[in-house]
Amino acid sequence: MSRRASLPGASELFRLTGSSPAFDTEPAPEPREQPRQAPSARKSSLPDNGAARRGSGRQKHDAKITVYVSGDELLAMEHARLALRGSHDLVVDRGRLVREAVAVLLADFDQHGEESVLVKRLRDGGVGDVGGLGTEQAERN
Repeated sequence: MSRRASLPGASELFRLTGSSPAFDTEPAPEPREQPRQAPSARKSSLPDNGAARRGSGRQKHDAKITVYVSGDELLAMEHARLALRGSHDLVVDRGRLVREAVAVLLADFDQHGEESVLVKRLRDGGVGDVGGLGTEQAERN
């Protein structure tokens, strides 16, 4: 008799077991692999107007940035994510939420320019504050 424990395999651990409402949705379609483009080709393929700009959704991304947010901002993002899930049946992760928000903001900037939400907020100084300091005070420190 072997003293070794018999453990389940990965396929048994990660199989779907119930009829939870979360499992009743159809799986997302597999993203189609697009050929890699040179950086100069990518710039020319950017949308000219804000209507064509969309978040990239679930696909392999070739660039990464790190963004630090406050606890309140993270909590607000989680509330929005849960509201999307609970009230609108949209299951999204934080990355997808951020990519869509960036796409919406940039589309507004492309369409409205000087009158865009981005320009107005950056001019008001609410976005660029460092640690709660006013813009002038942050520049002095």
